[in-house]
Amino acid sequence: MQNFFFINDIEPKDLGGGVTRRVLAHNKDLMVCLLHFDKGAVGSLHHHPHTQCTFIKSGAFEFTIDGVTKVVRAGDTLYKQPEVVHGCVCLEEGELIDIFTPQREEFLEA
Repeated sequence: MQNFFFINDIEPKDLGGGVTRRVLAHNKDLMVCLLHFDKGAVGSLHHHPHTQCTFIKSGAFEFTIDGVTKVVRAGDTLYKQPEVVHGCVCLEEGELIDIFTPQREEFLEA
């Protein structure tokens, strides 16, 4: 089991449209990811069977969760229950820390 995950050892995956993702610490039950959004980048509305929390590390985002839209900024936190529809638009360049349970196995595929 790996206990240390160093940011400089993890290549960002380009998701297109001004978004990159780094998969940080994870095991089968839990996953932490760092996402970088350029201003104007969109996290399209979607849903998945995982429970998810998002910490806004920097920037400003307009998030929609289950039909409710709010602007969130650095220091704010979001909760997304399984299968709830959610997405965002980046208003000011920034980074998000996403935490999933269980891990998103598809994020580990090459």
